[in-house]
Amino acid sequence: MAKVKLLQIGEITDRMRDALSDAFEIDVLFDRDDRSAFLAEHGADYPAILTNGHWGVPEDVAAATPNLKVVSSYGVGYDAIDADAFADRGIKVAHTPDVLNDEVANTFVMLWLAVSRELIPSDRHARSGNWEKDGNYPLTRSVQNRRVGILGLGRIGQTIADRCAAFDAEIHYHSRSKKDVPYTYHDSAVSLAQAVEVLVAITPGGPETHHLVNAEVLSALGSDGLFFNVARGSVVDEAALVRALQDGNIAGAGLDVFDEEPKIPDALKSMDNVVLTPHVASATHETRQAMGDLVVANLKQWLDDGSVKTPVPECRHL
Repeated sequence: MAKVKLLQIGEITDRMRDALSDAFEIDVLFDRDDRSAFLAEHGADYPAILTNGHWGVPEDVAAATPNLKVVSSYGVGYDAIDADAFADRGIKVAHTPDVLNDEVANTFVMLWLAVSRELIPSDRHARSGNWEKDGNYPLTRSVQNRRVGILGLGRIGQTIADRCAAFDAEIHYHSRSKKDVPYTYHDSAVSLAQAVEVLVAITPGGPETHHLVNAEVLSALGSDGLFFNVARGSVVDEAALVRALQDGNIAGAGLDVFDEEPKIPDALKSMDNVVLTPHVASATHETRQAMGDLVVANLKQWLDDGSVKTPVPECRHL
C-alpha cells in the first residue's frame, strides 16, 4: 500500500520519525530552498501536516494545501494554528494536552520557590565567598500560606492548584467561565490580581489573551506581589512588566516564556528579583517523549478511522 504524504514543519525526534515511517512519506518543509515554489508544485499532495506549537501552520502553507485533512501538533498551545479556519474546512487539528500538565506545574513551583527564597542570588552569595566575608544571607519570604491567583484554570491550571495545596495556599482564579471547584472565582484579571500575593498566568495564547496581564493588572498585584508566566509570552505586556519591576510596583517575577523568543529584554536579565528559564516548562525527556508519542498516535488514528485522539476544542465536532 502506498504511503500517505506527510508535510513536516519544524523538527521531530528519531523516535517519532521511526514510528511514522511505515505508513507516511515524510517531507520536511524547511529543507526546501524555495518554499513558495515547492508549495505551489506539491502542496496539493499533502493530506496531513505534522507541526508544533511554535511554527503552527503558516498562512502560505494553509493556502497551498487544498487537500489537507489533518494537522497533528506537538504541544498543548496551538495559537499559531488557525483552528477555526481549519474547522470550517473540515480539517481535524490535534494537539498534545495532559501529558505535560505535571511538568509545567512543577516549573511554576520551581520558579515560585526560586524567586521567593532568592535562590539565584543566594547561590551566588555562597559561591562568591561573600558568606565568609559578609556573613549570612538576608532573610527571604516563605511560600507557605500564600494567596495564589491562577489566571486560566484549565488542565494545567488545575494541576498548579493541586501543587499549591502542599503549601497551604488559598486559591483564587479567573477563567472564561466559573467552574465547579472549591476556589474563589474572579470575573476579571484585575480583580484576581487585587486579591492575591502570587499571580501565575497559564492561559492559552492568541488574540483573546494578548497582553491580558497589563500595567493595570500588575498595579493591582501590588508592591509585595510576585508574577509568574508559564503560558505564552504574548499574554503579558512585557514592557509594562519591566516597568513594574523597575519601579517596585511588584516584588519579583519568574518567567519561562517571552514576547519575542529567544530574545529577552536586557532589563529582565539584570534583575536579581527575576528568575528566567528559556521556555523549558515541558522540557524533560519523559514529557517530550510522551508528547511525541501522542503526535504519532493522532496521525495513526486518523489513518485508521479518520478521527484523532486529542482534537483541539474547535474541531471536536468533526
